Amino acid sequence: MTRPQPLLAPSILSADFARLAESLQVLGDRCVVHVDVMDGRFVPNLTLGMPVVAALRKETRLPLDCHLMIVEPSKYALEFVKAGADWVSIHQEADPHAHRTLTAIREAGAKAGIVLNPGTPVETLTDLVGVFDFVLLMSVNPGFGGQSFIPRVLDKVRRLDALRREREADFFIQVDGGVGPGNAGALVAAGADVLVAGNAVFKAPDPRAAIAGLLKAMDA
Repeated sequence: MTRPQPLLAPSILSADFARLAESLQVLGDRCVVHVDVMDGRFVPNLTLGMPVVAALRKETRLPLDCHLMIVEPSKYALEFVKAGADWVSIHQEADPHAHRTLTAIREAGAKAGIVLNPGTPVETLTDLVGVFDFVLLMSVNPGFGGQSFIPRVLDKVRRLDALRREREADFFIQVDGGVGPGNAGALVAAGADVLVAGNAVFKAPDPRAAIAGLLKAMDA
């Protein structure tokens, strides 16, 4: 399987919420817009919902990548697709019927992703291979931006890449949490295809330069 050029997914959770449209303007062709949706129940924080996704859809042609950190994602996943999401990911820990929800997301026309928290083994995905388009590995415990990268997630990326090769499966691997220039290259080398970065982009003095630096590290 030939791997495509890796992509960067800047997380708007770290952007200025009063200037989200302006924040989108710094993103280039190798970016997708990562949208962290938190409900204050599955994770201890509350962020945004479908109306903001719909507003973002009007401001950019880049893919909208909605990461649902919510309980009962089956109730809301398709609403995010209707609002304009191109990718929708759900936590395996939050949905006992993930197979059904992932299938519904795909049938609605979006890419379906399954998310694993740091303590959830990649081997729990073996019976879902073929149902999802991507796997999002959390490299921090979800709920807040600006956390430090958990190094052992590198091994999870390698194990997931090995599973992908063994099954000859066509899914991509995304990593979210504590991503920066210091670990971006190692993550891509381990098998990651899409890296989510929040503070490393939007808290940088020059977000455009930060994006360029991250992409350079990923390509190296």
